[in-house]
Amino acid sequence: MNYLHSLPKPISPRCEAGRYYLLNNYNPGYFGNGKNAYTDTNAANTVFTIPPSSVRSIGDELISKDVSWKYYGDQWNNYVPDPYQLNYNAIGKDTDEYCTICNPFQYDTSIMADAAVRTAHIQDTANLYSDIKDGKLPAVSIVKPSGLVDGHPSSSKLDLFEGFTKKIIDEVKANPKLWKDTAIFITLDEGGGYYDSGYVQLLDYFGDGTRIPFIVVSPYTTAGHISHDYADHVSILKFIEANWKLGTVTSRSRDNFPNPIATAENPYVPTNSPAIDDLLSLFNFK
Repeated sequence: MNYLHSLPKPISPRCEAGRYYLLNNYNPGYFGNGKNAYTDTNAANTVFTIPPSSVRSIGDELISKDVSWKYYGDQWNNYVPDPYQLNYNAIGKDTDEYCTICNPFQYDTSIMADAAVRTAHIQDTANLYSDIKDGKLPAVSIVKPSGLVDGHPSSSKLDLFEGFTKKIIDEVKANPKLWKDTAIFITLDEGGGYYDSGYVQLLDYFGDGTRIPFIVVSPYTTAGHISHDYADHVSILKFIEANWKLGTVTSRSRDNFPNPIATAENPYVPTNSPAIDDLLSLFNFK
């Protein structure tokens, strides 16, 4: 914090007194069936489970504005009746399993404790494929592959993740009515630990981090175009908020940062830092 305050243009750490900030992988406070996982005495790993959270999420914001959305978690239907995932399917243990820590909504009381909300918004990728086929995708869809096809080197391979992604794109494009107003964002959750020589912006106490791939597939984007506007994962939230005219998730979250302003000589570095792009410049809706 001393370092952030010592900069020529000081950066606020954006830390709130008396609050805890989770930096590692901890299990969510709810099982898929809505039961409190933090108070479960049968689980051997409750020490790595956090209490249910009341922190507002983008799901809450979408619900409040009546914008449809779903989180499609691969293998969700297998996970719900088997929350400890002791009976993975025949492909093998530690591979084709649903990812609990990857679903941000599984931490939220507002989503998980209400059966009607939970079942409406948290579903399996099996539902994704049927929704695409029937042309009934919600306005916002978030898709997470299983451990077998997520591209992580310990359990998967990148070509399996590519195949998972290609199947979704091909099926959406096969439905012209759906494809005409769809944008598909493809990204990863981490940089893999490699050295990054590019510019990394100071946003707050927690980062930003190294660069990761981000691809947008849409009839309103230009193939091969590379954006130099500074973005991170929160840019996806900013796009959702801008496109559906929503407010920010909270008064303190990173989606409150402005869009970056940069010079032609140094397009990657915002002059109004901290700043995060809302991705709208990638599209030509005309």
